[in-house]
Amino acid sequence: MAPFLDERIIMKKWIVAAVAAFSASLGLAQDWPAAKPIRLIAVFPPGGSVDQVARILADALRVQLNQSVVVENIGGASGVIGTQAVVRAAPDGYTFGVVFDTHGVNPGLKPSMPFDTLRDLEHINLIGTAPMVLAASKGSPITSFAQLVDAARAKQKNSYGSIGSGSLGHLAMASLAKSAGFEWTHVPYRGGGPLMTDAVGGHVPLAVGSIFLVKPHVDTGNVKPLVVTTSKRSRQMPDVPTIAESGFPGFDAPAWWGVIGPAKIPPAIVSRFNDALGKALRTPEVAQKLSTQGIDIISGGPEVFKPFVEKQMATWTRFIKDNNITE
Repeated sequence: MAPFLDERIIMKKWIVAAVAAFSASLGLAQDWPAAKPIRLIAVFPPGGSVDQVARILADALRVQLNQSVVVENIGGASGVIGTQAVVRAAPDGYTFGVVFDTHGVNPGLKPSMPFDTLRDLEHINLIGTAPMVLAASKGSPITSFAQLVDAARAKQKNSYGSIGSGSLGHLAMASLAKSAGFEWTHVPYRGGGPLMTDAVGGHVPLAVGSIFLVKPHVDTGNVKPLVVTTSKRSRQMPDVPTIAESGFPGFDAPAWWGVIGPAKIPPAIVSRFNDALGKALRTPEVAQKLSTQGIDIISGGPEVFKPFVEKQMATWTRFIKDNNITE
């Protein structure tokens, strides 16, 4: 009888522990977000699209949650350092992060990542997608994509900047250069702000970045848009041709943004925060700000965002491996 009693005692202790953990989690979720301000980590430096998206969301979330939302920029390693800060944060619903398309590329590009992208994070909301723009600096002799292609086919070397090694801008241009035999040199930056500062200053002749990042500098005449990377023209820049219609059919590489959190956040908090994000993204002010900058809002919850990231990881890991791309 003793072994049977031991099993019953063990089972009872397990049930008590499970109930206690559930009760603690439920209590945390019920109190959230009253306890303290929410930290929203932008995983790239100030001035880039991730920073701007984070600040637009923070303003709207303050209203939705009736709580302070503080944006903190932690850039470096194409978003890895900021994302690691999210991974290490307590899963209490007071730390989240805004990531860019590098999030789905880094696992294939960086073999020594300090975390597992799928296991160590909650993928809470896919904010939206946008075209990327390849632009020339104001003083560059290049005025059209056709002219750039002609120069490349004549074996003239050129260089382009992106927000970092492994960004979709980098990989999009690398895939185009490889398929067409162009001799282009990649110049990685530590985010969109530094990239566009050098593009406007003429220190890098070409820059590729999201329309969110590039369009303000096009509007001021400081850079010249040559082409967009999506299969369809942008509603915000309808006169700029696509790469697909410029001699490279089928080419399609949109930028994207999403919100993450550390693993093991109580599901109730994930649900409430995703609901607040959805409401924020549907407000006319936020929708207008993001749309004006070229972002097509998706606002897909965990059931949309996690499979999306899995597909991105599979696609770009294969591309990186097949083409021997390194940082």
